[in-house]
Amino acid sequence: MVETVTNINNAVNGVVWGTFGIALLFIAGIVMTFVNRGFQFTHFAHWIKLTIGAIFKDKKITAHTEKDNKAISQFQSLCTALAATIGTGNIVGVATAIVLGGPGAIFWMWIMAIFGMMTNYSENVLGIYFRRKASNGEWHGGAMYYLKDGLGSYKGCKWIGVVLAVLFSAFCLLASFGIGNMSQVNSIAGNMKSAFNIQVWVTGIALVILSAVVILGGLKRVAAVTEKLVPVMAILYIIGAVIVILAHAKNVPAAFTAIFRGAFSAKSASGGIVGYGIQLAITWGFKRGAFSNEAGLGSSVMVHSSSNVKEPVRQGMWGIFEVFADTIIVCTLTALVVLTSGLTDLETGKMVTENVKSALVGEAFATVFGKAGPMFIAIAILLFAYSTVLGWSHYGTTAWGYLFGDKTSIIYKILFVTIIFFGCTMSLDLAWDLSDTFNGLMMIPNLIGVLALCPVVAKITKNYIDRNIHNKDVEPMISAFKELNHLSEEDSGE
Repeated sequence: MVETVTNINNAVNGVVWGTFGIALLFIAGIVMTFVNRGFQFTHFAHWIKLTIGAIFKDKKITAHTEKDNKAISQFQSLCTALAATIGTGNIVGVATAIVLGGPGAIFWMWIMAIFGMMTNYSENVLGIYFRRKASNGEWHGGAMYYLKDGLGSYKGCKWIGVVLAVLFSAFCLLASFGIGNMSQVNSIAGNMKSAFNIQVWVTGIALVILSAVVILGGLKRVAAVTEKLVPVMAILYIIGAVIVILAHAKNVPAAFTAIFRGAFSAKSASGGIVGYGIQLAITWGFKRGAFSNEAGLGSSVMVHSSSNVKEPVRQGMWGIFEVFADTIIVCTLTALVVLTSGLTDLETGKMVTENVKSALVGEAFATVFGKAGPMFIAIAILLFAYSTVLGWSHYGTTAWGYLFGDKTSIIYKILFVTIIFFGCTMSLDLAWDLSDTFNGLMMIPNLIGVLALCPVVAKITKNYIDRNIHNKDVEPMISAFKELNHLSEEDSGE
């Protein structure tokens, strides 16, 4: 039975994370960049100013909503989305990309991120535009909503939209137990055991208690925790990584040379068929880039849609920054830590250590921090992976609510928290593989919806630019639904 499941999973995984899936993801990024006229480039200063630049200047960005308002702040939505995306992929994923694809994989990770910015932007624009207000006052949005109400509004596509929305929700629900739960806590338990000799069952009980307190409290409590946890964990990791890179500053130019040379190397570091090196670099760069920032999967849009922002484009710009922060900043720092620490032959791209995954990054940190290096990485993975669990708990709750109704969501939350213990204590090789496949399966219906609705995204973007940059007097495009299209600032919570 296990062998049959494994064979089926391998076949499906080979499609969703093979040439077809990766090409679809890349094409979607290019299309959305084209139809929005390279917004991430042409309006770089604008979205930087209104995202990271506004955190320190505009109190509306960080201000909490009133107790009876179920929406969360723009900053909380960003932190909750980053909680789910800045995870083990930023450490384990980058290390894996370098080991299997060579230093050149990092270049292709950047390329995927640059275009992925606009895929994530488009998802969030559609998420706000097609979101609905639930009976409990919470905003609900995500791929399932713009598939059903957006794609489904096209002539002859009603049932296609409905079916794809259900499929996306089902895949998201399954992925939340795997990539958003068991695989994350399993990494935490394993690292805590190896670094601090803490038994996995002890870690499991502790995580169940901590998670229950937060997750059962609903989205506002999850957001309240992530807005404190994410900045702290990101800043600590960035500081640690920068210290390691500065300690090996003389190797930085060679590291960048290895990245660019490896991206177009005809042969892989291990030799072999001509052209195989480029194929490996592109494949692992794209795969690990997508795994890290989740642009195109339609996951983070579910929390971005709960923001108190009124303008779809305003939240879309947070989507751009999310990918920028996750991949261009955090993943690049991890890559430079590994490449400058002497663990890779920068001339050939070959690894000179047998360590892989988090152990590889831990060894790199150990070149500066000694025995504290692996401990630092164990703590980083604890924070990164735990924050991912919190973020994905909301994604799964949203998918469950769409399929079975919001009133039954407590069942999902209890189940999600319970599974954490088993994730810590079980061997999860097959679970890792299955969750990776379900993660990829989310991407297919989501990208169908994003590509089909690209004219809508382009219109909303042009409308925003005309009003806010060119100061034209045109009717704003706020929502697909007439009753929501003229919300006051107070009603929207903005």
